[in-house]
Amino acid sequence: MIYTSAEDWRDAAQKRVLFYGMSGLGKTHLSNMLRDAGDWFHYSIDYRIGTRYMGELIADNAKAHAMQVPFLRDLLLTDSIYIGSNITFDNLAPVSTYLGKPGDPAKGGLPIDEYRRRQQQFRTAEIAALMDTAHFIDRAERLYGYPNFVCDTGGSICEWVDGDDPDDPLLTELSRHCLLIYIEGSEAHTQSLIRRFDRAPKPMAYQPEFLDQAWAQYLNENKCQADDVDPDTFIRWTYARALAHRTPRYEAMAKWGITVTADEVAETRDADAFDALVATALERST
Repeated sequence: MIYTSAEDWRDAAQKRVLFYGMSGLGKTHLSNMLRDAGDWFHYSIDYRIGTRYMGELIADNAKAHAMQVPFLRDLLLTDSIYIGSNITFDNLAPVSTYLGKPGDPAKGGLPIDEYRRRQQQFRTAEIAALMDTAHFIDRAERLYGYPNFVCDTGGSICEWVDGDDPDDPLLTELSRHCLLIYIEGSEAHTQSLIRRFDRAPKPMAYQPEFLDQAWAQYLNENKCQADDVDPDTFIRWTYARALAHRTPRYEAMAKWGITVTADEVAETRDADAFDALVATALERST
């Protein structure tokens, strides 16, 4: 770890952290809070994915849909209109909309092969965005003068790493530059996330092996063909299984840094409180 003790953290002239854990437990809350403090650069992995690595894919998908409407087709072919995504830190919907959901096209689903292709595109994009962390640490200080840096990752980071491998290339790179902070939820948090997802299901990224297993199991249990799958029903059915799949992967990553709880995060209201939280977590880890 780049900070080996609470004293080391408190005395550091430059503080660099990376948050990971299940979506909805406070990564973006902490990132926004630190950014608003004024001396922290906020690097959002999902924003980088949507603007740098998948921006053209997202725009082309929107254009493909527009080309099916004669009125819009004519305007596009004559360069009379422009179609692009308006991604912001607070609105990453274009990324999730592009990822989509597999199943019945009449219900907005994607053919499973196309869905798998987009999943692979996202995996490649997320790994590339994570590998850009060191570049943005340097850029934030050199160009903008920010002494401190926070990397706000997506919930799927655990799908692309092996926390039990001491030579994992992505974790090795990230831990060279940032203190990795796992935000750990309780069983109560998990059940709350499941209920929230059930009310408003949204696309997710899955490890390919997990997706293949879940897809085959769903088709078998429901005695249905791929084109008969209700997209929202499938991702609701998959969500709790995805959380159970991810939990041990997050826990394996935890040895690369420190752990804080979602309840502790919820009580952290400012940068000073965050400094104290990290110091306490470092003391616990030694």
